Amino acid sequence: MSQLLEVNFAGITFPNPVTTASGTFGSGMEYSEFVDLNKLGAVTTKGVANVPWPGNATPRIVETHGGMLNAIGLQNPGIDTLIERDLPFLHEKGARVIVNVCGRSKEDYVEVVERLAGENVDMLEINISCPNVKAGGIAFGQKPEMAEEITKAVKAAAKQPVIMKLSPNVTDITEMAKAVEAGGADGVSLINTLTGMKIDVNRKTFALANQTGGMSGPCVKPVAVRMVYQVAQAVKIPILGMGGIQNTEDALEFLMAGATMVAVGTANFFNPHATSQIIDGLQEYAEKEGLTNIREIIGCVQ
Repeated sequence: MSQLLEVNFAGITFPNPVTTASGTFGSGMEYSEFVDLNKLGAVTTKGVANVPWPGNATPRIVETHGGMLNAIGLQNPGIDTLIERDLPFLHEKGARVIVNVCGRSKEDYVEVVERLAGENVDMLEINISCPNVKAGGIAFGQKPEMAEEITKAVKAAAKQPVIMKLSPNVTDITEMAKAVEAGGADGVSLINTLTGMKIDVNRKTFALANQTGGMSGPCVKPVAVRMVYQVAQAVKIPILGMGGIQNTEDALEFLMAGATMVAVGTANFFNPHATSQIIDGLQEYAEKEGLTNIREIIGCVQ
């Protein structure tokens, strides 16, 4: 692969702008027989907490038209397993690594970030859609002042660049982006899932045990592209765009809207080769268009 696709995100150089969306790729092990992890711009891990989380009751995944709903509940084995098992595996495969961090309190986040300070990790992605137990379950990413506060706390402890993952379940996404930028974020990623519900009409009950779940897949892409564009106009920090990306054209939409990198999520479930195919497609597009680098199209739509 040539340097046509090389991008710089928050001071870190990646060979191409394609990574995986947290929670859809594990920590790479499950997909390594389908995907050359070294070929990806980076692998973004499943969310990791300071202690193992069991997740929600089942059923917790259901298909919907043009996508899916999940209520996994951020089940994860915890930071110890990530450091002892997952990071060595990813490094053995030559992957660049973005670790997604989750928590139920500011202290939870900071503990994980401090544990990662000495690890060979390229960037941290902080999931602020987690419910803040000390604030009655309100997600960190739903109030600007809370988002800014958690960003400041994480940045004070972090040794790697920090990307704040924004929730779309807010009135104005640009206010959240401005808040984390004010808190010192090195970048933002968006969008996380939209809150949705499905009823099982045969059982006359909720399709998910949790009643509601996060909606992802092609159905959310127009919302995601719109939000990426709005945020690109509102802040100066780079954007990692995601939400329904299935193919090269989808990825190009996000780049043209203002994203510096893109993450492939739900598509991994029905096409484990999606990330590799998108990278190849971007290479072909750059060559066809006579670009010197893919960066030339970032934010070209105004």
